[in-house]
Amino acid sequence: MTFSDLKKHFIQQLSEIYSESESGFIFQIFSEDILNLNAVQQRQFSDQEVSEDIQIQFENIISELKTGKPYLQILGEAEFYGMKFFVDENVLIPRPETEELLEIAIHRIQSLRQGQPDTKCIPPSILTTLERSNPQTLKILDIGTGSGVIPLVLKKHFPDAEVSSVDFSEKALETAKRNAEFHDLKIKFIHADYLKWELDENFDVIISNPPYIGLDEDNEIAISVKEFEPKMALFAPTEDALIFYRKIADDCEKYLNKNGLVFLEINQKLGQETLDLYQNLAHSELIQDLSGNDRFVFGIR
Repeated sequence: MTFSDLKKHFIQQLSEIYSESESGFIFQIFSEDILNLNAVQQRQFSDQEVSEDIQIQFENIISELKTGKPYLQILGEAEFYGMKFFVDENVLIPRPETEELLEIAIHRIQSLRQGQPDTKCIPPSILTTLERSNPQTLKILDIGTGSGVIPLVLKKHFPDAEVSSVDFSEKALETAKRNAEFHDLKIKFIHADYLKWELDENFDVIISNPPYIGLDEDNEIAISVKEFEPKMALFAPTEDALIFYRKIADDCEKYLNKNGLVFLEINQKLGQETLDLYQNLAHSELIQDLSGNDRFVFGIR
């Protein structure tokens, strides 16, 4: 079987699950991983014979994909914010919306600490910089770390910051620690049930993408997500879909330093309801994602 024949077979076998372009893209990803061939080299390799061992590897991938398993879980890694992260069944696959959250956070933290706030984002009445309120070390708390993408991206952009991350899943923390070791970045990982956890220090930044899907939305979630990604990272543990946001709001009042920042990824259906929880801050706002959905809450204490 030639490489071209293998690709046609791969696409045909997955035709009931993916479009031709989607399965072609996935084939390209695995060809790069297994054969170490980039897109240009794959086109040049088109007429070359593929060994039986390689064919078996692709057949195994096809079998896993047919179960609905996300291809990034099969691959075992994902690219996020220009960095490689290991992913598995114990963590969520990082989404583009979370990249948007980090882009907002990095830009606003930098602008405030440099004393050059973006007045399009920050009201003129709140232009005190974080650096003035905490001239030593920026302290960041990430809640619900999963694979560690949020704290590790922030640590890369703010290497002098002290970054702490909490998660209830010990297995998720193992994956996050593996990613931290891979990138040689120091994060303080904490195993705790955040909803029952009492903070014992203050922070300059609190950031989170907590479980925010309501139990009543179960039938709206794709099987590939529900069956293969950790439910505790997706669904709120009670009928109150905002339970994490309520505690974060309470902790912001108690443990967020003056002029400290909070960044949250939220359920697009509950934008105003989530924002209302943060009205006691000096400033809070709802931010839409690139698709025009209410996706983030930003606040300044």
